Amino acid sequence: MTELRGFYTLWLREVKRYLRDRVRIVSSFVTPLLWLVIFGTGVRLSLPYPGLNYQQYIFPGIIGQTLLFTSMFMGISVLWDREFGFMKEILVAPISRTWVFLGKMIGDSTDAVIQGIIVFVLGLLLGIKLNIFTFLELLPIMLLVTFGLVSIGLTLASFMGSLEGFGTIQSFINLPLFFLSGALFPLRGASIPNWLQIASRLNPLTYAVDALRNVILGGAWTPFQIQPLWMDLGIVGLFDLIMIIIGTWAFTRMK
Repeated sequence: MTELRGFYTLWLREVKRYLRDRVRIVSSFVTPLLWLVIFGTGVRLSLPYPGLNYQQYIFPGIIGQTLLFTSMFMGISVLWDREFGFMKEILVAPISRTWVFLGKMIGDSTDAVIQGIIVFVLGLLLGIKLNIFTFLELLPIMLLVTFGLVSIGLTLASFMGSLEGFGTIQSFINLPLFFLSGALFPLRGASIPNWLQIASRLNPLTYAVDALRNVILGGAWTPFQIQPLWMDLGIVGLFDLIMIIIGTWAFTRMK
């Protein structure tokens, strides 16, 4: 019971801290808006996908980008908690560090999903065809995607000693994951170098974006999907499990 109460308290703290940061919530509209309106409308790529325009193609990728950047950034909460002494109080509390990690991870994942929902609403306002059933199917997938990404951020932060160092390492990981996921342009075809296709196949975000496209674009994406939806989710789930195990271990080593 104590473990569950501690887990719930940490989850609630992370969610409340996010919801009270109105500047971050408002600013979360800006980046997706730039990509979808300016980049998505201004850039006209020749897509090998009949029936899809570029804005439709990148919309699931922008949701994936939002989940990635938000999830990884959430690791900074560990550094802030350590800076102001709150982390010390958490670590000496009568709950295991596994529950401490899970509480922060799921709380931060909830925050990242809220950001993803904001982008979904933005897509509706821009005229992208979406419905309530797509939204309900998308929610658990977005949550699944964030588990592993948040775990990366928390793991990195548990070993970092400064905000500056965390920011540098975060960017070093974020950008390759994003650009190698196929979020902005296709990474398949005869004109794409083999090494780039192999790198994209090794990128877990590739399968997350493919899953988002499977749900959002439906039958229009089925002929071009990288993997069936169940296989995308299986790969993302395996990645989550590995990162949660690593993240839990990192928290047990944190002083």
